[in-house]
Amino acid sequence: MNRDICHLLLLVLFALVGSPLTAETKPNIILIMADDFGCECVTANGGQSYQTPNLDRLAAAGMRFEQCHVQPLCTPTRVQLMTGRYNVRNYLNFGTLPRTETTFAHLLKKNGYATAICGKWQLGHEVDAPQHFGFDEALLWQHTRRPPRYANAGLELNGVEKKYPEGSYGPTEINNFALEFISRKKDATFFLYYPMILTHDPFQPTPDSPDWDPTIQSENKLKSGKHFADMVVYLDKMIGRLDAKLGELGIRDNTLLLFIGDNGTHGTITSRFKDVLFRGGKGKTTHRGYHVPMVVSWPGQMKQGRISSDLISAADFLPTICEAAGVAIPAHVDGVSFLPQLRGEKGTPRDWLYTWYSPRQRLDLTVSEFAFDRRFKLYRTGQFHDLVADPEETKPLDPSALVDESAAAAKKLQAVLDQFKEARPAELDQRFQQSMKGNENPKKKGRGK
Repeated sequence: MNRDICHLLLLVLFALVGSPLTAETKPNIILIMADDFGCECVTANGGQSYQTPNLDRLAAAGMRFEQCHVQPLCTPTRVQLMTGRYNVRNYLNFGTLPRTETTFAHLLKKNGYATAICGKWQLGHEVDAPQHFGFDEALLWQHTRRPPRYANAGLELNGVEKKYPEGSYGPTEINNFALEFISRKKDATFFLYYPMILTHDPFQPTPDSPDWDPTIQSENKLKSGKHFADMVVYLDKMIGRLDAKLGELGIRDNTLLLFIGDNGTHGTITSRFKDVLFRGGKGKTTHRGYHVPMVVSWPGQMKQGRISSDLISAADFLPTICEAAGVAIPAHVDGVSFLPQLRGEKGTPRDWLYTWYSPRQRLDLTVSEFAFDRRFKLYRTGQFHDLVADPEETKPLDPSALVDESAAAAKKLQAVLDQFKEARPAELDQRFQQSMKGNENPKKKGRGK
């Protein structure tokens, strides 16, 4: 048979059944992160208070993870997500990503990806910060200043304040940037990191709300919690717009799309979840503070409609993204790639998760450190909990009374904590204390926003 005909037949075969990843077929990658959005907010997870049809559809066509656990507060999660490293190694203080850190954007840009970030920044006020951390383009809220984020939002394009018509809505303008970026880069290979500003408080009406007010110029008006549901619906709508644009551009099959929350829902929000009332726990070290939704969709490479109970950490996204892009995973990261699971393989699922959590706001050096698996949790302080029998951690178990499974778990989790006993660089805490001197006024610092 003619060699050209054979080659053509092979191309057709690969197009029909899917081909293995090669340098020529590196995927586009989009990582979306919702703000203050716990696992109970997504209908596909068992949520009953809100409508999330686009996330549900992505989950049905891709994979939904039921055990994704991040940090209890936004900046700690962002630092861990972007670097693939536990906070014990590199977390300085709230609102900062040390400029010595390597991010997933650095790694992908170095390997030919066009990179962009849009949404919430909160990782340093330097004008060049997004570019310093590997992003070619950036449209951000809370970059060099802190204006309103929703109606008539103050956004900065590559560090320069961008003017929008009166009545504009921040989440829509950010989504428009995302659509425009992927449209321009559809013939290249791109990485878009999209840390959304929804659904953080203040809970204000969206343009789809009956009481939408396009004249609002402040975050201090119309803060009713009733609008949280409207904000969830609008978040889902923005994800649907992005997914639809990928299809319109003909690049959906080769785009790996990942969605997570950055921490638990605000404590003033109570939702119905799996037939019970569920109060948000942002900032808390129980499951309410760090258990978030996770959905992954990659039509060209993944089987449809799977649910995973594998333990996932925020640190795992960097190595997974790198492996999907064919980029070498740095040796110093703590994350574990879950790419094999996305492709239907067993992979190397985690047997435990480790957390070092400290907001580092003002002069507070408080640390919560713990390790846990699907059932048991051990704190550095010695508190040990059965998360199945006591999910709210109100009744610590007596260490001297542990037997069989609980005793084995306590031993395993203590070994995990022992691994990180000396992992905290002393100079980080020294730098934090120095940076806070003369700046103890709470009004000058963020408050977990």
